[in-house]
Amino acid sequence: MYVQSDQRATGLVRLLSIGLRVLTLVEWSVRQCLADTKATVAGLYAGNPKRTTNRPTAEALLGAFQGIHLSAVSIGHQLHRHITPLSGVQQHLLALLDLSPDLYDQLCADFSKPP
Repeated sequence: MYVQSDQRATGLVRLLSIGLRVLTLVEWSVRQCLADTKATVAGLYAGNPKRTTNRPTAEALLGAFQGIHLSAVSIGHQLHRHITPLSGVQQHLLALLDLSPDLYDQLCADFSKPP
C-alpha cells in the first residue's frame, strides 16, 4: 500500500491499532466469560459445527456473523427493510459479550434510507 504523506501513514497505523485493540477486547471478553462460567461454545467451525471451544479466536467469533444481510427496498414513498434473523450461535455470542439482541433488531429500525 502506498501512502503519500507521513500524516496519512500515521493515521493508517492508528486506525489499524484501534481495530486490533477492538478485536483483542472482543476475544478477551468472550474467553473471560466462558472461563468464568466454565462453558464452551459450539458452532464456530464451518467444517465441524459440533466442535466446542472455550478459547475462540476473534476471527472465529466474527466469522459466526458472516452471512447477515440488511435489505432495503423503496416502493413509492415507503421504505421496507429486512434483516437476517440471528441464529442460536449468534445470539449466544452476543450474550457472552453482554450485548442485548435488541441492539441487532434496532439496526433495521435505525436504517433510514439506502445510499
